[in-house]
Amino acid sequence: MINFNSILKEILGWVLTFVLAIGSAFLIKNYLIINADVPTGSMENTIMPGDRLIGNRLAYCKDKPERGEVVIFHYPDDEEELYVKRVIGLPGEVLEIDDGKVYIDGSETPLKEDYLKEEWVVGTGPYRFEIPEDAYFVMGDNRNDSWDARYWDNTYVYQNKILGRGEIIYWPIQHFGKIE
Repeated sequence: MINFNSILKEILGWVLTFVLAIGSAFLIKNYLIINADVPTGSMENTIMPGDRLIGNRLAYCKDKPERGEVVIFHYPDDEEELYVKRVIGLPGEVLEIDDGKVYIDGSETPLKEDYLKEEWVVGTGPYRFEIPEDAYFVMGDNRNDSWDARYWDNTYVYQNKILGRGEIIYWPIQHFGKIE
């Protein structure tokens, strides 16, 4: 004789498992991590074209982005697109670019940028940006081939548009590692 109660319990057990798995995935994806990819060479050699990465959505709950961090954000000129760039200028700063060097608040010493792919020869300035409060100036590591804040209509990335800090490249597997 078929025991319908045990069959029903088995089915409900499986349904509950699937609901919990889907609910957990939803919470993790929407509140803990963000998944992004970089389709271009704008972040070479830190992140290569086609790399997929995970960002930490909780990174800026208490802290603010710091200069040099790689962030994932809504592109200011089309918020449906996600971009990945490096924070160069902070809120309230005056950032100047001259001859391929970045200067902050009138400093005579350029920003040290060990992460650049190669000698910077395209879009080298002179530029001057007065960064609003609660906004950031971001650029790609491959300055010669990066569509970044130097060229956007809406130059700055406001903190509420930053979705997370880039943490780990997970694909392709040979590029796996922490983002520096």
